[in-house]
Amino acid sequence: MTVIQHKPVNPIAHLSAEDIEILGKELDAIRDRVLAERGESDAAYIRKVIKTQRTLEMSSRAVLLFSLFPPAWVVGTAGLAVAKILENMEIGHNILHGQYDFMRDPKIHSTTWEWDHVSPAEQWKHSHNQLHHTYTNVLGKDNDLGYGIMRVDEDQKWYPLHLGQPLWNFVNACFFEYGIAAYDLELGRNLRKGRHKTPEFRARLRGVGRKIRRQVLKDYVIHPLLSGPSFLSTLAATFTANLIRNVWSHSVIMCGHFPNGVETFSKTSIEGETRGEWYLRQMLGSANISGSRLMHIMTGNLSFQIEHHLFPDLPSKRYQEIAPQVRALFDRYGLSYTTGPLPKQVASAWWKVIRLSLPNRAVARPGTDERPSRALAASGV
Repeated sequence: MTVIQHKPVNPIAHLSAEDIEILGKELDAIRDRVLAERGESDAAYIRKVIKTQRTLEMSSRAVLLFSLFPPAWVVGTAGLAVAKILENMEIGHNILHGQYDFMRDPKIHSTTWEWDHVSPAEQWKHSHNQLHHTYTNVLGKDNDLGYGIMRVDEDQKWYPLHLGQPLWNFVNACFFEYGIAAYDLELGRNLRKGRHKTPEFRARLRGVGRKIRRQVLKDYVIHPLLSGPSFLSTLAATFTANLIRNVWSHSVIMCGHFPNGVETFSKTSIEGETRGEWYLRQMLGSANISGSRLMHIMTGNLSFQIEHHLFPDLPSKRYQEIAPQVRALFDRYGLSYTTGPLPKQVASAWWKVIRLSLPNRAVARPGTDERPSRALAASGV
């Protein structure tokens, strides 16, 4: 396995090929235990979250019928923002991962669920479940690394255009659901390679267009019109709720992939990759967010990004339960378990975005005298 190093010392140099495969078997055992235990408590949990989210959304939209009054605007907007976050993070993301397919409930199933998002569920599942989770943090293969608009590693060639990436990232955060839709379409790559005229791409583009129209009609036409004289204030409230949801989702996802301590990998590193090496890449290429139970729910349990990348199809509420077992494996195998509170992780991720907008050696990493120049290093495994 080849790691593009963030630190002078190769983080896996001390592991043999046998060590890595034993590690993989221990992680398989954790997964198998949870799969065997899945049942009614998991089903009851997701049904409760769905009921809570729908009640919160309906009551918030009811309050916004009177959004001309500032207290109603604030309460309705806050409630709607939380409802949208819950729907995207703890419900939609996890159902579309197939985490609750074992229930065999046709209404709560990865093949039938459609979420409150401009990206069609089927397209998102392809780009996220199949591509991102297969090629986690592999440069040139995992578009979650920079979303195709940012330089995310010192070994990537710097161009003057990269000076603007803090601005691109901020705009992407504000309109994140649209950025995800473009990402799912692989818009930049298809435009560069002239594939945007193919029937397949046009069909996918039409699918996104239909979903955007549906979302815009629901959020910015129907519900504001139902508010009558509160039309403009409800329109502003809905826009604000979507903005809050987008910035929150973007921040959580950045914390899982970008903070200091997260490793990236070359394309050649996954040639002939074993099960154990795939697990090891998930461990090194992810970071967690520490916090309360409420924090974990509001992040869709992506605050346990390490555990999610290891076991993307396990019910999300199980991640907190198995996190101590996973962390014990990190300690036993001499690996760094990257975690921290939300403000620290967000600041670390944004610092990387800013640092990599500049040429190599233009700025030092925080807390070191080292300049951000790195090279590929073989692990010897």
